[in-house]
Amino acid sequence: MTDEHDGHGHDDEHDPASHGGEPLTGVDARDLHATVDELSAALHAYVETAVGVRAEFGAREADEDPRVLALESRVGTLNARLYDLLHDRLGLHADLTGMTWDETEGDADAPVAPGDHDTFHLGFVVELPPTVTDLTLDAVIDIVDDGGAQIARTLGDRGYVVGEWGAGRGGPVLLDEDEDDDEGDA
Repeated sequence: MTDEHDGHGHDDEHDPASHGGEPLTGVDARDLHATVDELSAALHAYVETAVGVRAEFGAREADEDPRVLALESRVGTLNARLYDLLHDRLGLHADLTGMTWDETEGDADAPVAPGDHDTFHLGFVVELPPTVTDLTLDAVIDIVDDGGAQIARTLGDRGYVVGEWGAGRGGPVLLDEDEDDDEGDA
């Protein structure tokens, strides 16, 4: 039997105390704090590196800089480690990596009006396998473009109006929100 949160790939070997219904006391939190300290240090290193890389390169090049990508990977690994520690020790399914912007301009529960819009993005960091292969990174954009077209069709089929969309490599596709172009950019 696997854990209902199998996304992190662990078997269901939950400690009855940490996952039980009773309060949990006597938890040694030192390794939790140590992981948070490592994560904090990695985030500080990311900021310093990103500032330095951005001083050398444009935004798109900085997004792909190996130093930046390596630190993003390190932060992701530490986030996963913290999640696993919180899950294993406390039975928590902590959502610590989601992003929420404080939208103070309007009531989040207010109904939306026809014509209201927002932008949505997917991002992928793709690397070639460590073995010899005929795969190329150039071929990835075709796959991403096909996926974008399918998503645009699905949104349209469900009644949404997709004014424009785009697929790009190396950085986010910047959509011109001032244009009234109703055609997709691929």
